[in-house]
Amino acid sequence: MRRRNFITLLGGAAAWPLAARGQQQPAMPVIGFLSSTWFDSFADYYLRAFRQGLKDAGYVEGENVAVEYRWAENQLERLPALVAEFARRPVNVIVTTIAASALAARAATSAIPIVFLVGEDPVRLGLVASLARPGANLTGINFFSNELVTKRLELLREIVPRVTRVAVLVNPIDAPATESTLRELEAAARAIDLQIQVLKASTSSEISAAFATFVREPPDAVFVSPAPFFTARRVQLAHLATFHRVPLIAGGRLYTEAGALMSYGASLSDAFRQVGTYTGRILKGAKPADLPVVQSIKFELVINVETARMLGLTVPASLLARADEVIE
Repeated sequence: MRRRNFITLLGGAAAWPLAARGQQQPAMPVIGFLSSTWFDSFADYYLRAFRQGLKDAGYVEGENVAVEYRWAENQLERLPALVAEFARRPVNVIVTTIAASALAARAATSAIPIVFLVGEDPVRLGLVASLARPGANLTGINFFSNELVTKRLELLREIVPRVTRVAVLVNPIDAPATESTLRELEAAARAIDLQIQVLKASTSSEISAAFATFVREPPDAVFVSPAPFFTARRVQLAHLATFHRVPLIAGGRLYTEAGALMSYGASLSDAFRQVGTYTGRILKGAKPADLPVVQSIKFELVINVETARMLGLTVPASLLARADEVIE
């Protein structure tokens, strides 16, 4: 009898730690992060901000949340298949970084929460019913990119007063962003009597080919449309603009740090931090339908004075005084 009791107690002692461990270590929530580009210095820049937002919401990657990354490497036709992987798994939240990936995620699932980051109007894109009440399973951050086109052109005219013709570089693969950019840009250009020359590029060699046309017909400036692909190629763009002695203006500070003349736009670092915060709130139980779309309110004007000197331009003192950062 005593031997039987001993065996029973021993079996219970062996089973108890296993059951306890199962209770103490619930499965980590998983975030599916879908990027249209590839991992590089730009990706590292925005991922740091995203992780800070997660941390602000109480989540640290590898400790109490896991993140699975998918990189489309500018092959946007891959987006549906990549997001389908997240839907099959399934992950707890899907994070997307451009309009095309948000649209692919919406088409793939109506059940998994989706947090997007877009530079276009998410209502016009059909991602949400309204900014205040998104509805369905999507919400996110609108960082005002195309809406600032007019302001960028006005700033360009301040620093290059004689500008009459501007070459605009667009990524034809990213159709939603390209259409939105050209719609805003053409209207803004007409308002201030500027001519627009559209150049298309979706590879590094096509960027070089676009700039090669400047030998025959140089524009007064180059306007880089908002696109992660171009941001990832910002050093190439800045070097080509310098070589052809053409002022280059873009939406993000990373361009100006790489050597572009000027940038004006929403802080992408702040926008990605907010994406991380919203993702954390959803992991804690908030529903996307109840989280209003956040519109960026932090904007940055960055001027590269060294580039201006190289181009023979004098930056007006009034413009320098308004700049958030001046690169000497």
